[in-house]
Amino acid sequence: MVTISLQNKKTSTKNRAKEVLTIGRYFKKKFKEKIYKVPISISGFTCPNIDGTVARGGCSFCENDSFSPNLQERKPAFKLNPRVEKNPFLERQLAQLELQFNATKSRLENKFGTKKFIVYFQSFTNTYAPLETLKALYTKALSFENVIGLSIGTRTDCMTDEILDFLEELSKDKEIWVEYGIQSFYDETLEKINRGDDSANMLKWIKKTKQRDLKVCGHLIYGLPDETQEMMLETLKKTIELKVDSIKFHPLYVVKNTLLTKEFKKGLFTPISEELYIDTVVKSIKMLPDNISVQRVTAGIDNSTLLSPSWCKNKHQQIKNIREALLKEGLKY
Repeated sequence: MVTISLQNKKTSTKNRAKEVLTIGRYFKKKFKEKIYKVPISISGFTCPNIDGTVARGGCSFCENDSFSPNLQERKPAFKLNPRVEKNPFLERQLAQLELQFNATKSRLENKFGTKKFIVYFQSFTNTYAPLETLKALYTKALSFENVIGLSIGTRTDCMTDEILDFLEELSKDKEIWVEYGIQSFYDETLEKINRGDDSANMLKWIKKTKQRDLKVCGHLIYGLPDETQEMMLETLKKTIELKVDSIKFHPLYVVKNTLLTKEFKKGLFTPISEELYIDTVVKSIKMLPDNISVQRVTAGIDNSTLLSPSWCKNKHQQIKNIREALLKEGLKY
């Protein structure tokens, strides 16, 4: 009888819980059906923080391959940047885009019966290329059957008015998202992680993007060097004030072959605990206005490149723990 009583109480709590606006619920409400994002990783793309334009070595935590399951060519000989006069590998990149899209689309159709898709340019900085290359890739992606839009991962120092002009034109008929890696609005933190960008520039371009009525998703990292929970929540507060449309939350974890690896091995960096991370995410979601969706609550990597923390190895367990913590606050994720 006790077990049944507890189960009934748990079910009752779920029934009373307020639903968090996940990106899936946002899409379902807007398009009346499930929409899935298809992650794409185009070889040749890089970052101004890797090629030496603004810094060298990339952000301290960045080993881009670990976030890029579709990246087929890990070290392409050709690297894009906006100053390249001609892209000799564009046809190969267009073919790569189509190949990746079709493969992932087939898996999603077979597993979930998905009918509509958004092409997500995920790896590296996907506006850091000549405008004509971007136009060709974005237009090709939107030509695929049942694609309703794009989501473009980038940095604020790699956006231009010309790119925004083109995206604004595309948005008249399609769902166009720009995903900016914000990470933190504290300049001292950005300097510590070798970001190569600053808070003023992020504010400028996020505002300009929103002025075009483009959808913006902000990526925040919790557990950055020397940041307190108060600092993390202050970054979230500033992100909300920019009227972004969606948020992704990430814990900072240490993988091999990054600048952060050295700091960690010297004992100069301690990753965030699972308890603090979950508490911060729960507090963050409670702060969100009803119109801001959540695209991700955590991240992890289940292979030998992960050095710490070990709790980031099992993303499914993390999500379960976060769901339970949110439910205690009357929220259903």
